[in-house]
Amino acid sequence: MIPITEYAGRDVAVFGLGRTGLSAAKALKAGGARVHAWDDDEDTRRQAEAAGMTLSDINKRDWQTFAALVLSPGIPYKFPQPHRIVRMAEMTGVPIVGDMELFARAVQALPERGRPKIVGITGTNGKSTTTSLVGHILKQAGRDARIGGNIGTGVLDLAALHANATYVLELSSYQLDLVKSLHCDIAVLLNISPDHLDRHGGMEGYQAAKMRIFQNQTERDTAVVGFDDVITQSIAIGLAARGPARVVQASSSYALGRGVSAVDGRLYDSTSGNAVFVGNLADCAALPGKHNHQNAVAAYATCRALGLDPQTIMEGLKSFTGLAHRMERVGEIEGVRFINDSKATNAQAAEQALKSYDNIYWIAGGVPKSDGIGPLTPYFPRISKAYLYGEAEEPFANALKGRVATQGCGTLENAVQAAFRDAKNSGIDNPVILLSPACASFDQFRDFEHRGDTFRSIVEAMMPTELRELA
Repeated sequence: MIPITEYAGRDVAVFGLGRTGLSAAKALKAGGARVHAWDDDEDTRRQAEAAGMTLSDINKRDWQTFAALVLSPGIPYKFPQPHRIVRMAEMTGVPIVGDMELFARAVQALPERGRPKIVGITGTNGKSTTTSLVGHILKQAGRDARIGGNIGTGVLDLAALHANATYVLELSSYQLDLVKSLHCDIAVLLNISPDHLDRHGGMEGYQAAKMRIFQNQTERDTAVVGFDDVITQSIAIGLAARGPARVVQASSSYALGRGVSAVDGRLYDSTSGNAVFVGNLADCAALPGKHNHQNAVAAYATCRALGLDPQTIMEGLKSFTGLAHRMERVGEIEGVRFINDSKATNAQAAEQALKSYDNIYWIAGGVPKSDGIGPLTPYFPRISKAYLYGEAEEPFANALKGRVATQGCGTLENAVQAAFRDAKNSGIDNPVILLSPACASFDQFRDFEHRGDTFRSIVEAMMPTELRELA
């Protein structure tokens, strides 16, 4: 844990007690603050109490006593409209911060020589894989790498700050909306496509949130920017022109004159102006496809900026075993494969899975994004049938009408059982049941991890005992 001492002896409100909220509350308490933790959801409050957190209904407190409101990233901050707790803080002049801002201030409070390295990674898609990949490469090279943020472990639950450590942090747009002090020695922006637009007031606000990852960089820092979409191409060129950080372009589509490229799966480093062949990404079993090649080139550029040599990085790329909830094979029953791609929370992410398989029995649903599944139209011929659940059931059925057979299932469990029944009776060779929801999870699950874990549990419960023991 990273104790937060900034508010020692003062009252602090914490609203939203999911993973990051609980992490922040515990860190503040460890640092001597009087913590008033609350969540609107009764089940979440019950889980927080079970985890040892003392609750305090901040709706009934005197807000003039609060030194700050720590807001969980899942709570609407500005759009589509501020949550009532946000409005209450604004009306009483209580500063609003997030867990990442608390972390950033704790780092900045250290003497400069005592600060760890900070790697921040964001983008619409691929940030979890890239964060895990960078952390893996650093650990394989013997570095003290601590991986968290929007992935796995909340940032304040990571091991205490240490000058020789490198914190590799996945940063969501929600988290970036709440940071002012974060200084990334290496800031990575992979790509930008429409996502979470309702939470940012449109594309301009979403892009502005992502750009905050670069806001405190200096001439000693590095910005790694994907070069595979028009928006990030413009950002890379703009950052290089105005500085102050050194910009490294990373592409899985173009042979760059200066940068890091994957050309037909072959990794080249041309940061010095001369293209040097590093290795073949076909040798990296857990990184198939162009989308993963973009993750690989970004991870390579990041690790080079941290001082690792090319071959050490390449060995790390080869030994990477992949990311849970991202095209994760969870088992096979009677010739039917089950793939957990719960991390696919939008159409662009689901596209990577749909184009990787044939004979797909597709499970999709949850809270739909603004662009729906229109971008997935080219991959509809790969889908044998779609099994829909949650808030997206009706709009997705309408989008697929006349193109793909669908079944409304209501819940994920019903969808898995229906898909398995149809797949095993289809007579098709190598059918795949693919959970790739193209939706946020919040209608029925805490987060995408909870959704993916539930899928895995459903599949394991369907397995014969001998297969379950091997899974």
